[in-house]
Amino acid sequence: MGSIEESSFSELNKDLDYDVLIIGAGLSGMYSLHRMHQLGLRTKILEAGGDVGGTWYWNRYPGARFDSESYSYNFSFSQEILDEWNWSEHFASQPETLRYCEFVCKKLDLRRDMQFDTRITAAYFQDETNAWLLKDEQGRQYTSRFLVTCIGILNNYTMPNIPGVHDYKGEAYHTARWPSVPVSFENKRVAIIGTGATGIQATQEIVKTAGHLTVFQRTPNWSLPLRNAPISPEEMDEIRSQYPEIFRKCAESYSCFMHVSDTRNTLEVSPEERQTFWDDLYEKRGFEKWLGNFGNINTNKEANDLFSDFVANKIRQRVKDPWTAETLIPKCHGFGTKRVPLESGYFEAYNQPNVRLIDVKSNPIECISKKGIRTRDEDFEFDIIIYATGFDAVTGSFTAIDFQGVGGIKLKDRWVEGPRTFLGLFVEGFPNMTMVMGPHQMFGNIPRSVEYAVSWVSRFIEYCRDHHITFAETTHQGVLDWTEHVHNCAVGLLANDVDSWMTGVNKNLAHKQKRIIARYQGPAPGYRKLAEDVATRNYEDLIMK
Repeated sequence: MGSIEESSFSELNKDLDYDVLIIGAGLSGMYSLHRMHQLGLRTKILEAGGDVGGTWYWNRYPGARFDSESYSYNFSFSQEILDEWNWSEHFASQPETLRYCEFVCKKLDLRRDMQFDTRITAAYFQDETNAWLLKDEQGRQYTSRFLVTCIGILNNYTMPNIPGVHDYKGEAYHTARWPSVPVSFENKRVAIIGTGATGIQATQEIVKTAGHLTVFQRTPNWSLPLRNAPISPEEMDEIRSQYPEIFRKCAESYSCFMHVSDTRNTLEVSPEERQTFWDDLYEKRGFEKWLGNFGNINTNKEANDLFSDFVANKIRQRVKDPWTAETLIPKCHGFGTKRVPLESGYFEAYNQPNVRLIDVKSNPIECISKKGIRTRDEDFEFDIIIYATGFDAVTGSFTAIDFQGVGGIKLKDRWVEGPRTFLGLFVEGFPNMTMVMGPHQMFGNIPRSVEYAVSWVSRFIEYCRDHHITFAETTHQGVLDWTEHVHNCAVGLLANDVDSWMTGVNKNLAHKQKRIIARYQGPAPGYRKLAEDVATRNYEDLIMK
């Protein structure tokens, strides 16, 4: 039997299809649905893909894997799932991560309230009923009291702004929409455009079988060794016993990872001690080389230059050809000012005779032809072209849907000068809509951030249910104050002076993008405290009725 609160709330929503609609069946959507089930609310997930997994459903490209430790990436809310699931590697591959998503989905009996192959194109707030009306690309409509967006920060992929992209007659794939059937590179002439995190992961895998691989690089990327390894059953048992400590470390750290920065000042440590520290760090797994480093490499240019030089020298040691090595070393941005990919033999790939690097800044791509790629200096023929050209990140997932709030205000107009939110969860003029992993939230170790955001949203919706609230909106002042706080948290960070997806800029787009503060860059514990303060005040910061 449902509670009085559940039945009364459902009575208020009796003319609506659902109490809650969720867009997206990735980690955010899956956990949101589980929490709605616990609240006894009529809920449906609408998912564009053919199954669960979100990022891990779409990004099936060769080499796709975590660069967070597997055991810090999984959900912590279910002891049963923690006890039963075994990771096979310290940094799991895409197929294994997708199996984890499927395992969680089955364990929590989520599929009964999921609808796949349903791409939402519009979401309109209905002023007369205080409800949401969603439309999909097939013209079907869905109504609910509350809307929870779980559409991800890297979802709306971009093709390069190069003439002739659709003229090419060979095989062509964007890494974010990789086919579910295997793609063979045997004896094939392969091109890959892009050397971001995806391009790096794909390159080091494709070179293993390709007849010849040509990498077209516009902007080189700093990258460090992943140092992955298998996890034995005995080691997994040991890791499982450490879960409480692992999750405690993640909860206390700046960006929800297992690593804590060194509090010493880079410039006050002797050169010899600094070199020894960095040499030791370089041998560690994962992001410890970045997140366990001196903290001021992210804020002090001189400190950043020193570590950038250290990594540059490691690249020179690993790449035999001097021109190639220098071309692979970033000159226009310092280490960590863009998202740092981790690799396993990426730089050594350029030592193979069947790999060639093209620097498109000195030899720009003029067009994609029917047979391949034409640069200023050469004409290339390829059997396969791979686009590792990234995403219209963070806000792109929202602008891909026609969100309209009170009085028909469009979300893209509300954010024309960059995102404006309250807690990264609410947008002014968009009542009853919450965002999980929307702009101005902490994007560190994603599942840790997801778990908190979903928990907050679920408690908020539970409060609305219990108090028969059918309208909840942020105030204008709340948005002003929060947006100012987010911008203040970003002051002094070197990353905010660089164009990247983390600052809302993807140069593949035809239109010029304004650099923005896309995410919360203060400490994660600080974010959670501020959000908890709002919940403790019974959400009085919001307009509720």
